[in-house]
Parts: sequence; C-alpha cells; structure tokens
Amino acid sequence: MFLNKTIPLTYLGPIHLFAYVVNSSQVTIEQHANYQRKTYSNRCTITGANGPLSLAVPVVNVKNEKVSLKNTQISYDTDWQKQHWRSIVSAYNSSPFFEYYADDFAPFYEKRFKYLVDFNMGLFHVLLDELELDIEVKLTDDYLHQDEATDDIRRLIHPKARPEDDKMYQCREYRQVFSDKYPFIPNLSMIDLLFSKGPETYDILKDSILLK
Repeated sequence: MFLNKTIPLTYLGPIHLFAYVVNSSQVTIEQHANYQRKTYSNRCTITGANGPLSLAVPVVNVKNEKVSLKNTQISYDTDWQKQHWRSIVSAYNSSPFFEYYADDFAPFYEKRFKYLVDFNMGLFHVLLDELELDIEVKLTDDYLHQDEATDDIRRLIHPKARPEDDKMYQCREYRQVFSDKYPFIPNLSMIDLLFSKGPETYDILKDSILLK
C-alpha cells in the first residue's frame, strides 16, 4: 500500500492509473499544470465495434496563452456529450455490468460543467464509489513540479508512455466486450474494466501492482 501518489487529472482515466489509486491511501491530483493537448486530461480510450475509440472533451481555445488545468473551460460548440454517451452505450450496452453502473455516469453527459477539472473530478469520485474506495483525494494548491513531488507517477500515466515499461505494473487480462472480434486491448479507460468485470474490478486492479 502506498501512502500517497501524485497523479494527473484525467477524464475517465486508464486502468494503469487506477491500479495505483486502488493501492494508495491518498492521491494528490495536479490541477495547476498547463493544459496540454493529447493527454488524458480531456481524452480517454474505450473499445468499440471497430476497435479502440478515442473520446475527447473539447475545451475553449485560448490562442497563444497558457491556461492551467484548473482554469480550462469546456467548449459546448458541438454536442460532444451526446456523442460520448452514445459511443459509451453502443460500446458497453451488452457488457455484463453496464446496466448496473450506467445511471451513475449518465448525468455527467446531461449537465453542463464550466470547468474541465470539475467534470473530471466528478467522474473520478463516481469511479471511487463504484470501487468502494475510501481514500483521501486532494487537489494541489499550487503547481507541483515533478521533481518535488514524492511518489509521483505523472510521467507514467501519459498516452505516450508504455505501461509495460513500468516495472511495478503488470497488466491483468480480462474478457472484453468485443473479445470475439479483437485480441485483448490493454490500458483502456477504467470504465472498460468496470463494465466488463463489475465487483471483480477491485481485485484485478489490486493485483496489477507488484508490491514488494
């Protein structure tokens, strides 16, 4: 069990991240870093009938200015909420546990959140509730440099990072909704594991970190 892990702000974050969350008593989430494109802060990957599908939350474009994640606003120029929820339902409607959990996620695709951090944190707490995790969650008060933070895994949790390079993490395969069409797809959004395995999700995540 880790006492505290510093983790990135994520939208329905990847399984690799939640393996560490489950094995921690506290997590600190960085909200003062500058928003960067193509990170987990506003995108996740699920599986669909045609393979992996990326879902990205559009943000208000502030040209030539650096905006912190805390101040990053969500754009509603397109009806992305309906698109995301339609994609999630299409992907997981036939999964074993989708109906059991769906009502907890659906409101986030109906209510409009102004700030990305509020939207992400709301979903993060839903995931903690589904896992029945009672851990302390803190948002940073100031920007926390990666070389200053203890037990910082932000470099590991990035779309360009390879989970297999993390010596403490071991991917645990499970039956996915389209396993009859595709080989196992690792490190999708946490909802892929949750909708597929339900109450077993906690144990799979717990066993994914190789504690000494």
